[in-house]
Amino acid sequence: MALTAEQQQTLVSTNASTPMGELFRRYWIPALLAEELPEPDCPPVRVRLLGEDLVGFCDSEGRYALIDGFCPHRGVSLFFGRNEECGLRCSYHGWKFDVEGRCVDMPSEPEESNFKNKVRIAAYPMIRLGDVLWAYMGPPDARPAPPEIEWATLPAAQVYVSKRLQRTNYLQALEGGIDSSHVSFTHRFSLDDDPLHAGALGNVYLKKDGRPRFEVVESDAGLYIGARRNADDERYYWRITQYLMPWYSIIPPFGEHLIGAHAWVPIDDETCWAWSINYHPLRAITAEEHRVMRSGSGIHCVYKPGTYEPVADASNDYLIDRSAQRAKKSFSGVAGIAMQDASLQESMGPIQDRMKERLGTSDSGIIMARQRLLRAAKALAEDGTPPPGLDPAAQRVRSAALLLPKDVPFQEGAAEALQLRPNTAFVSL
Repeated sequence: MALTAEQQQTLVSTNASTPMGELFRRYWIPALLAEELPEPDCPPVRVRLLGEDLVGFCDSEGRYALIDGFCPHRGVSLFFGRNEECGLRCSYHGWKFDVEGRCVDMPSEPEESNFKNKVRIAAYPMIRLGDVLWAYMGPPDARPAPPEIEWATLPAAQVYVSKRLQRTNYLQALEGGIDSSHVSFTHRFSLDDDPLHAGALGNVYLKKDGRPRFEVVESDAGLYIGARRNADDERYYWRITQYLMPWYSIIPPFGEHLIGAHAWVPIDDETCWAWSINYHPLRAITAEEHRVMRSGSGIHCVYKPGTYEPVADASNDYLIDRSAQRAKKSFSGVAGIAMQDASLQESMGPIQDRMKERLGTSDSGIIMARQRLLRAAKALAEDGTPPPGLDPAAQRVRSAALLLPKDVPFQEGAAEALQLRPNTAFVSL
């Protein structure tokens, strides 16, 4: 079922005062890697989230914050400000703002003036969990508990996080991330070669059956998206993706490799940050795993120097290799799982026209995710109903890849595997 023009506009518009923008502001948002603000009084960084131009900084006491990107005096960018003595000071006339957005010094005004007490700019709190700085941009009295998605709670040694700029609306990236059927095609010849996927028994089933049947069930935080493939006469191979509101997915695991996850965070309506996470609940990530992830293996990519922009992009056709495509070394001809996805999602344009799409049975997860988002935004706008997935208990879930008898519904047979139990192994093939 194609979307109406109104539904599409609601889904893709995330600026302040839009239904989806207000919904997203009720969640903690992955805003920065901790390496971007490595120490107190380090240089501030530009941050654009949900259409707002902000500046992030870490003050002298190690407190993080996002504040309005521009000084209210004459509109100068606070990116050029001095981070000093528990505040960010504008380099134009010295107005200084603390982590709560209060003007605490106004040296260009007379000493007896109390004008600074009347000036305040937008400010959003940030907290650090592992190697990620999370921002909350919603009403202060609705601030939820910190997130407890598994990768956000593990020791730093057990988690690897990267992010990359994607030049599409967040929804295109999200829909690609919860679409399990494309794995049999887009990544078909990459799974056996990629060191973070190679050797998994699930690869055999993925290539053997390219026509998965989908069953989607609502969860407290979002959706269980079950994709079943034929394994043998008596069993199905199930890959069960967790979609967590508003933009998270936990990828069904491959063998004993690290678990993968994503977050797709809107920068504005035409660009987003594609966050990619690998983690293991029981052990530290090895030096070799770190090496291959930094080199662009798995769901990560190689950056242009000094940026979080991929080397492979639209300007160079994602370095597509037609000979590798013809030789069946790469289904799409693009190297790397991350850029295989990005190349196709960006090829749709910044905002795909979903009124023209023709959806099939394999798109049931995408359809239900859209409905879940639309319902939540409407409920919040109409009567202030808190959105799903804010309760940390609802976030404590896992994805799974397993074999089940054909007469057992996945939500029953995989019920235990889908719940997060600390210090236990995940269920995978």
